[in-house]
Amino acid sequence: MNICKDTVVTLSYIVRDLDGRTLEESDEPVSYLHGGYDNIFPLVEQALEGKATGETVDLKLQPADAFGEFDDELVRIESREVFPDNIEVGMQFVGAPVEGGEEMLYTVTDIADDKVVVDGNHPYAGQAVHFQCTVAEVRAATPDEVAHGHAHGAHGHHH
Repeated sequence: MNICKDTVVTLSYIVRDLDGRTLEESDEPVSYLHGGYDNIFPLVEQALEGKATGETVDLKLQPADAFGEFDDELVRIESREVFPDNIEVGMQFVGAPVEGGEEMLYTVTDIADDKVVVDGNHPYAGQAVHFQCTVAEVRAATPDEVAHGHAHGAHGHHH
């Protein structure tokens, strides 16, 4: 079966920076629902269209096509007193980017006396990356998967 709209694609992937350092790699295969459901980078989805089990994709992606451009507005300096006593660099918290905005994940990047720096950017924001993947399986999506907009099962979403 070839990859087309409303197929569930299972793949293994590796993401490297342009110097070849591994940024992220799948420990196990991952599955996504193909066909414009925003479950994978759009350029990767486009490159996978028509591929079959065993085929590969190898792309260099600019920041806007991968983890996004770095947004200075998502770096905030907060008062130390609003965080728990055991706060450490690398901890993550959910918060709103602006009043009334949608909640997002922030990572603590620095702690100094009475201030804490948190960053809402993806850790790889602003970086061009090299994305490689191998298709492990392609199957027709179930009606539930199409209705929910994502893959279910062993390598997909669990309800």
